[in-house]
Amino acid sequence: MFKKNLLLFILLTLISCNATKSPIVTTKKGSGKNTAYSQKNKKSKGRNEVIESTSRTVVKNDVVSGYVLQYKDIAMSNMKTYGIPASIILAQGILESGAGRGKLAESANNHFGIKCHADWKGDSVRHDDDSSQECFRKYDKVSESYRDHALFLKGKVRYASLFELDKDDYQAWAKGLRKAGYATDPRYPDKLISYIERYNLGQYDAQVLGTNYVPVENQNRRIVVRNSGNDTFYEVQKGDTLYSISKKYNLLVDDLKQKNNLSDNTLFVGQKLKVK
Repeated sequence: MFKKNLLLFILLTLISCNATKSPIVTTKKGSGKNTAYSQKNKKSKGRNEVIESTSRTVVKNDVVSGYVLQYKDIAMSNMKTYGIPASIILAQGILESGAGRGKLAESANNHFGIKCHADWKGDSVRHDDDSSQECFRKYDKVSESYRDHALFLKGKVRYASLFELDKDDYQAWAKGLRKAGYATDPRYPDKLISYIERYNLGQYDAQVLGTNYVPVENQNRRIVVRNSGNDTFYEVQKGDTLYSISKKYNLLVDDLKQKNNLSDNTLFVGQKLKVK
């Protein structure tokens, strides 16, 4: 009888415990991650930036801004050590690496599109560029790519004329790089200048040189006039290019030329271009 009573007591205790225990709710492991990702996307409303150099990369504007913040200190340090404008270093890094998201940057930490050449003794990767499967330098760290870029420019005779230019003249440096053969793209200088002006990279040159920096938008260079209709016109200022103007108004260069019946890329100061 005692055993029966003991057994009954144990059963009643177990039933009571199960009745008061909080239920366990299970969810799919990925559900929380997907929610966070969608919220992040809602916050990121920047326009797409299409970067074309060693590869075609599409990123948001905030990715480019993040790239600048990540590598600005290295760029300024290299400017102090080697005499290359930090604005040019960063603009080349953005363009050549796709703001760090390009294939060559991700596979080889190569942020400046530097090919092997005969004097390279380090690791390498193959990547399609002007020709199929060309040899590009590979680095263990991105900082090594930044240092090698500086040494590459300082060590090649064809770039010697660049170091005679003023350190705050990024336009002359951009054009000089193309003239010296750094890139075959005829729009290479325009692309560099566009990144420098749109992302205010000149501020890092000013920090190194100890000068005051005036953002491009505060230099009275953005003059827009409207005619009697609904069209919007932009008045060309010194230093403007079709590429830089097209970026300001989110247009393709070909569309801008078509709107204004332009047969080539020649512009003159004071010229009014239809932009909308």
